[in-house]
Amino acid sequence: MEAVAAELSMLAERHGWMRPWQLETVYCGGGTPSLLGPASMARLRDRLSEVVYWDESAEWTCEANPESFSSVTAREWRAAGVNRISLGAQTFSEPVLRWMGRLHGPDGPAAAVAAARSAGIENVSVDLIFGLPRRLGRDWTADLARLEALAPEHVSLYGLTAEPATTLGSRVREGKEVLADESEYAVEYLEAVATLECWGYTAYEVSNFARPGRESRHNQAYWEGRAYLGLGPAAHSSLPPERWWNVREWTDYRQRVHAGLDLVAGREVVDGDAALLETLWLGLRQRGGVELAGLSGPQRALAATWRDQGWARHEPARLRLTPEGWLRLDALTVALAAA
Repeated sequence: MEAVAAELSMLAERHGWMRPWQLETVYCGGGTPSLLGPASMARLRDRLSEVVYWDESAEWTCEANPESFSSVTAREWRAAGVNRISLGAQTFSEPVLRWMGRLHGPDGPAAAVAAARSAGIENVSVDLIFGLPRRLGRDWTADLARLEALAPEHVSLYGLTAEPATTLGSRVREGKEVLADESEYAVEYLEAVATLECWGYTAYEVSNFARPGRESRHNQAYWEGRAYLGLGPAAHSSLPPERWWNVREWTDYRQRVHAGLDLVAGREVVDGDAALLETLWLGLRQRGGVELAGLSGPQRALAATWRDQGWARHEPARLRLTPEGWLRLDALTVALAAA
């Protein structure tokens, strides 16, 4: 907490930020803030208040694991101003939770949601993972039913991937674990989309579903290409067309902060063809899609074939992908940019 506050103070001094900025959204995550304890968010707000501030109009999200999100933490966070939490439930299957190394058990998410509600946090998001190895015997339909019982305002779905540098990646590479194939992945995703929409959620982005007015304002800023500031190890920031990111390792980050050294590990300028590709990708991953008027003749012709195949909706002014199209998002974006 002290290192993050010191980073912000260093940036303010270096760039001449003379008065506090008012923030529209604040997001604490990419780790597990609930492990910091009940008083952590009030302390964070106090430490950052000389450079930035936010009020109740801002969306303040904190990530939490169910086992470390107690009723005391919920009350303290709400008193500090947190008005949205994102719970990493992942699944309600006890054997799968053990396989994942998760500690909260099948009933943990319900207890965490109840703690949030009793504390007055009225905007709760729950994460679930689909596309797990078949051998685990996970019942996806049953998991969705457990999710409905929680009645969260927002749901995020993530397909399981095996990153090369992880234990799971090594096991898959060595043939010791087999992920769900493309057809199984697609069946689970499409089932979830249909089920959530039946329950009143809108699929407003490829992985995100919300009740009316409960879309993640913070994540939408990313998808809309707006500016954002990231603090902490490996944090990314953007002031279009430039993006930069901090050093990754905690020890390196801490030493640099306290020595007043530059924390930036790399930078990139997103322009030209790269900017076009990213704009298309960000637009197509959202429910709003992209304007057909901004596409070339060959691109519009290609989009017409997607409608015929059920990958895009039949609309006169916009190109919006269907859930079946979202399953092919990366390939379709590359094809559209090249048309």
